[in-house]
Amino acid sequence: MAAFTIIETAWERDAARLGAVRRAVFIDEQGVPEVLEWDEYDAVSTHWLALAADGSPIGCARLLPDGHIGRMAVLPGWRKRGVGQALLAAVLRTAQARGHRALKLSAQTHAAGFYARAGFVATGAEYEEAGIPHMAMRKPLPG
Repeated sequence: MAAFTIIETAWERDAARLGAVRRAVFIDEQGVPEVLEWDEYDAVSTHWLALAADGSPIGCARLLPDGHIGRMAVLPGWRKRGVGQALLAAVLRTAQARGHRALKLSAQTHAAGFYARAGFVATGAEYEEAGIPHMAMRKPLPG
């Protein structure tokens, strides 16, 4: 298995690397309109980067101050290799340490099983966001 590391970071420090992963996955691969990808929450969120052994960005995630996880993405060549699980585990550890009682996210429907395996539960009907089917999911945290 290829080596990678997860680092906690901030938008003002790592916008270029975070943006590279998000552009590749959401805009280029999935066709999300660019105007919908970048928002005011980047500046106030905590971000995580997954980095390959050579330091290149391969995945990312963010946690908003209100407990929403978002913009979680892994480059295609790195999927199914534990990167997403490691990113999510890092977000969960930080959220719990900060005293969040629950986490929420908007999962693309095809990824709902990934989040369900981590203890997230669907909280409503499927809906469309940026032309992609999504499900609202929630996970209570011990505390």
